[in-house]
Amino acid sequence: MKKIIAGVDEVGRGSLIGPVYAAAVILNKNINKKKIKDSKKLNKFKRETLAKYIKKNSTWAIGSASLKEVEKINILNASLLAMKRAIIKLKKKPEIVLVDGNKSPEIKNYIIKTIIKGDQKIPEISAASIIAKVSRDKLITGISKNFKSYKWNLNAGYGTKEHLRAIKKFGVTKFHRKTFKPIHNILSLKKN
Repeated sequence: MKKIIAGVDEVGRGSLIGPVYAAAVILNKNINKKKIKDSKKLNKFKRETLAKYIKKNSTWAIGSASLKEVEKINILNASLLAMKRAIIKLKKKPEIVLVDGNKSPEIKNYIIKTIIKGDQKIPEISAASIIAKVSRDKLITGISKNFKSYKWNLNAGYGTKEHLRAIKKFGVTKFHRKTFKPIHNILSLKKN
């Protein structure tokens, strides 16, 4: 009998704004795993279409760590916390959890393994990367409606040239991660 595998991935770790998201996904037997690819290799439309397909054909959960948590416990620990929350929220307990990268949350009575570039190798992790990305992008697009100058709907809050230019011109918002170097440096310059 095949083991119940959950794939886990996070998104938003390198962003300069907002929470970090993670998803945990257990794929159903009938799903076409060949369709599932790493979220970074898909355009927005393809990601959203696949996210719907995965949600219909899997057991899945989202976990997040808030902006406050990111600033308080640092981005790595916030990512691990988001992953832990996603895993625990799953309606079915996996026999093994495969996490993208080289760090994983510790959860009692769970077997958790890390896989470097797992989002490119393991369909369950790829599925988690898609669901996490689509979910976080939806949140960021919603927030961006009131902060159009920063173009978060296009850059998801990452430190693109136009985003950094907008911060220098319009200032730091309540959604920016003030402990992150580019934001911290901008705030430090304003104090001097």
